[in-house]
Amino acid sequence: MMTWHLRTRSLHCAEQPLVMGILNVTPDSFSDGGRFYSVDRAIDQAVRMEDQGASIIDIGGESTRPYSSPVSAEEELKRVIPVLEGLQGRIHIPLSIDTSKASVARAALDLGAEIVNDVTGLSGDPEMLPLVVARQPGVCVMHMQGTPQTMQDAPQYDDVVEDIAGLLRERLDACTAAGLDPRHVALDPGIGFGKSHEHNLRLVRSMQAFASLGQPLLVGHSRKGFIGKLLGDSTIERTFGTLGVSLALALAGVHILRVHDVRETVESLRTFCACLPTSNQTPQEALAARRESRSGSLLRNTQ
Repeated sequence: MMTWHLRTRSLHCAEQPLVMGILNVTPDSFSDGGRFYSVDRAIDQAVRMEDQGASIIDIGGESTRPYSSPVSAEEELKRVIPVLEGLQGRIHIPLSIDTSKASVARAALDLGAEIVNDVTGLSGDPEMLPLVVARQPGVCVMHMQGTPQTMQDAPQYDDVVEDIAGLLRERLDACTAAGLDPRHVALDPGIGFGKSHEHNLRLVRSMQAFASLGQPLLVGHSRKGFIGKLLGDSTIERTFGTLGVSLALALAGVHILRVHDVRETVESLRTFCACLPTSNQTPQEALAARRESRSGSLLRNTQ
């Protein structure tokens, strides 16, 4: 069993992937920008996602879609702080703050956030790594080539899987050398962040390669462009295509799936698990065994 240690508690990733619900408190995110921009609607959506089976809510106040414009820390705080305050006592699952700014992460941790999810891999703000070392929250270190403003301008790799695995290892080593407990670190290969369509497909097909890093693996694939391209559909809905990728990632041993459609994902995983051949095992044990065998039993014990 893989355990991800957070600021004050732990998440156990054993039977099937945990679901991280996306809550974009922005007017311009690529899929749901503006839907939850008001504080009341954002709070209601967070509560709804918990009821639907989410294990984590990831709250973000700045769009990181391709070619998006950055916002100031002040604007980001203005968007997320009222939501975090409004969720006090209303939600029981861990909250994650999706930010690359240390000042925003600090304020969110002060309001009870358990996780910092940083698309820059803790490298975008020189104050971020010292902050998480001092506070020891759960941290998601993601890979991104370039910035949101440049990342889709002809991304290049020698070998996308080997290159990203190596870069994630370097970031993990840098974080632990600075004093961040490795049991608190999840890794994300960053689908859609500085990757072509072919790169994204290769990452999904080769996700087991990241098991050797020995950390909880988090993937945010929900509604992204490569799914629309696979379906020949330019719309941004892509719910059913996302569910297909979610099941492939579950079999590959991914521990946390970051998605917009929580209920659909939770129920798909539950029925998928129940339909696996089980012999004398429970459906949950069968899926856990398959995931472990497919990842080569390389996951490090983090208990």
